[in-house]
Parts: sequence; structure tokens; C-alpha cells
Amino acid sequence: MKGAMDEKAFLLLEDGSFFEGYSAGARGTTSGEICFNTGMTGYQEIFTDPSYYGQIMTMSNVHIGNYGSKKTDSESNKVQIAGLIVRNFSNHYSRTAADESLQDYLTSNNIIAISGIDSRALVHIIRNKGAMNAVISTELTEIKSLKAALDNTPSMVGLELASIVSTHSAYELGSESSKYKVAVMDFGVKKSILDQLLLQGFHIKVYPAKTSFEEISLWTPDAYFLSNGPGDPEPMHYAIDTAKKMIDSRKPTFGICLGHQILSLAFGVSTYKMHHGHRGANHPVKNLITGLGEITSQNHGFAVDREQLLNRKDELRISHINLNDHSIEGFEHNNLPVFCVQYHPEAGPGPHDSRYLFDHFSKKINQSYIN
Repeated sequence: MKGAMDEKAFLLLEDGSFFEGYSAGARGTTSGEICFNTGMTGYQEIFTDPSYYGQIMTMSNVHIGNYGSKKTDSESNKVQIAGLIVRNFSNHYSRTAADESLQDYLTSNNIIAISGIDSRALVHIIRNKGAMNAVISTELTEIKSLKAALDNTPSMVGLELASIVSTHSAYELGSESSKYKVAVMDFGVKKSILDQLLLQGFHIKVYPAKTSFEEISLWTPDAYFLSNGPGDPEPMHYAIDTAKKMIDSRKPTFGICLGHQILSLAFGVSTYKMHHGHRGANHPVKNLITGLGEITSQNHGFAVDREQLLNRKDELRISHINLNDHSIEGFEHNNLPVFCVQYHPEAGPGPHDSRYLFDHFSKKINQSYIN
């Protein structure tokens, strides 16, 4: 059933903050880690990004839903967020190319949302107190019952989610006559990332998250790609072991977001839970190798330990840093064709400043096989 725009909905945060608003999307109760995105547009791409699986999204832009939804704008085959919080929810849209309203889109995906919330105040709470769990409900009206639902929500720390959102079976994209074959580890890969790899002319094969290196090797790929995805990277021992073997193969390897964290752990460099993470399309990053800056699209709540990485200068070097908090945004191996970035260079949504990294990957592959 569709949520009525005048029906009450309730939001409770782990710190006790309580908000009353109005139902949007489906009716019911949902919980998960609350986060916020500072992007002004691209809400459908955000909602369908598998990296957000298990999270309740707060949109800091005031107006959400005013351009509806369109099938081709999705980054996966369904809405991935656990719930949605907005200030002004629009059931009417003005884009002629849209397929349906955001209300219908959320309802068909069974996503519970709450509107009429002071999102500015909510973002302020998250920024000050850090990431925490939250619950949205159109059914539970008492704080006691909301808290009971919240108490049953697991912490994101130690939560392995990549295998849940990953493809169940391997599939191929691109021409079999392509010069190079790239094996893609699907930890929650976005459609825009696959599109960028195809634009490089690669023949790609996308593998389930838990596929062994030995099985992947039977396809004889020329290079490896580790995708973005949700959850804590440290419990992903299966992926870390596979990444170690990819590194040992000395073949070009490129990691993005969760893939960046997996490569870090494969090199023995720890990750940690950030205070409230980076999520938006306006994060400034500096490329330490070229000296150039880029505005990036980001979505992550975990990061690579800076001090441990600095202690590995003989093997690894930092390639990118965040200009807001100086956190690690990328590193590469000094001798092997292995590199990775914490942000999303495919930019779905966001600026295209960082798409050069896909060209860089292609050049790494070319150089590896020329040499």
C-alpha cells in the first residue's frame, strides 16, 4: 500500500533524538545505520547504490522527488537503502522523461520513508555525534516500542554485507574480441562502474563476491578489478585472501571504495570506522602524484589507517588525500601495477573529474603486457 502524505511517521535515533513527520513510500518499520548525503541531485542513483545497503539515508537537499524516477538512472536492479528521510517530499514530478513518481518507485520497492523532518538539524546531530542506528516507523508510535526495534538492529561494525548484494552467478559484458579481459569482483558494483570499464574496450566478467582466485584464473583474465560495496571490510576474509593472490599474480589490479579497503587489508594495512563518513558529490581530493585537485563523488563509512600506510613507504605510497580531513583517498604499489582509490571515479552521480582513473587502469594493462 502507498504511504499517505498526511499519515504520521516517527523517527528515533540511538542517542534518543526523536522526530515526528509524515509517511512517504511504503508503510511499516525499518531500521539501520543513519547517514546523510550532501548531493543536490542524483537521488535515484544514491538510493540504488549497493554501497548503501542496510543504511537509512538522510538527504540534505530540501526537495526530493521533484523529477520523479527513471529506470535507466538506477545503479542496480532495486533500491538498496533501508529507509529514507527527507524535508520536503514531492509526489509530483516535472521531468517528461521520468517513468513514475518517486512515491510509486519507493512503494514498488517497499521502501519506508519519512518526510517533514528538519534535515538540517538531523545532519547536525550526525555530524556531531557520529554514525548511529535509527528506526523509522508508521506503525510504532511510542518511544518504548521504537527503542525495542532499534535495540534489535546490528551495528555496522563487523557486519559483512557484500556477499548479500553481490551477483549470484558470474556474467560477461563486452566483446569477446576485445584485446584485454578484466575480472570484476562484485562486492556491490554499480552500473556506472561497469559502463566505464566497457568504455575502455574491455571484455569483462563479473564474479560473485566469494568466488575463489582459482576459479577466476580459469578465465585467464589480463587484469583484476575490485568494486565498491557495503559493510565493514575486515570480516571479508574471503575477499582479502583473493586480493592477496591477485597482488601476487603481478597483474594490473584496480580497487574502488570497498575494493580499496580490501586491497589495504591484503597489504596488512588496517581499516577503521569513520566518525560519520564521506557521502556526497562535492568532496575535494588532491592527487599527490600530479599535484592536481579533483571534486569527487564519495560514499564510505570506513577508511584506511594513515599511519600504518605511511610506515609502508618502502612498498606503498599515498596517491590521493581528502582536503577536508586529510584521510587516505588512494594509494598505489611502488613496483607492482596495483592501485586503488576510496572514492567513486565513475561519478554516478557526481562530477567527472576522476574518470581519468579508468584510463590509468587501461594504460597500466597496456604497459604490463608490452613489458
